[in-house]
Amino acid sequence: MAAPNAALPAARPGAWKSLLQHLRSNYLLYLMVVPGLLYFCVFRYAPMYGAIIAFKNYRVLDGITGSPWVGWRNFEQIFGSPYFGNILANTVLISVYKIIVGTPAAVGLALLLHEVRVRWFKRAVQTITYLPHFLSWIVVFGIALVVLSPSSGLANKGLEAFGVSPIEFLSDPTWFRSVLVGSDVWKNIGWNAIVYLAALAAISPTLYEAAAVDQASRFQRVWHVSLPGIMPVIVLVTTLNIGQLLSAGFEQVFVFYNPSVYSVGDIIDTWVYRQGIQGFQYSVAAAVGLFKGLVGCVLLLVANWAAKRWANSGLW
Repeated sequence: MAAPNAALPAARPGAWKSLLQHLRSNYLLYLMVVPGLLYFCVFRYAPMYGAIIAFKNYRVLDGITGSPWVGWRNFEQIFGSPYFGNILANTVLISVYKIIVGTPAAVGLALLLHEVRVRWFKRAVQTITYLPHFLSWIVVFGIALVVLSPSSGLANKGLEAFGVSPIEFLSDPTWFRSVLVGSDVWKNIGWNAIVYLAALAAISPTLYEAAAVDQASRFQRVWHVSLPGIMPVIVLVTTLNIGQLLSAGFEQVFVFYNPSVYSVGDIIDTWVYRQGIQGFQYSVAAAVGLFKGLVGCVLLLVANWAAKRWANSGLW
């Protein structure tokens, strides 16, 4: 038993020497990592100090350290608000709807494009579908207004042709969430499909050849080869989206919503904007941000655990 213990101290200098040799031979790669590390340290981790104002009555003139400590009062104000339950439900529902509709849509588009054999047509469709991602939500709202306007919109003109009364898509609480989800899918479906197309390109062609030899139809090859091949990526993307469940898309909702749809469209971020920014309650805004971060972390851990348990795939 003495020999192994005696060998441990002698192994440490060799390990350090090996590490130094590795760093010396790959120093260019580590230098490339330095800007990314600096970005996260300066813009992600250092600002976390400001989260302390969630427990203070922050006043700009007094600064973070000079503002009085109030403990949990800001959180009590948030959770005690009569609007908090409704905006929390709206946030979760809109995020879930986007995941339920957007993920299958992006996967379906990627599978369809993967099966296209005419290369120029495939590239043209891919370009057309991901170009809306680069449009601002202001532009998207303008397009939605042209299409969904109750007086001159193309959608309502089509409904009138079939004898259906015009619908206030943008101001009717019944339709507002569907408009949000539909516009989000239209804007991002092509962009989101890129990651699935990359995963499909990584599938070995021999699997498709073996399926063809077994006389599998094209649909069977998609169902039994393509879909299982990208399932880890689907699980990964869905897990990350679940971690962002309390971020339903502030910019989109802020541009689209109006007082007539607050009951179904007001989310945590828009409420924080009105209360924290316009109302100068910065401590309340920080408290909500801290709450969102903690809930998102918990959701990410739970989603990753569930993915590893039932799908044998996860973030780590």
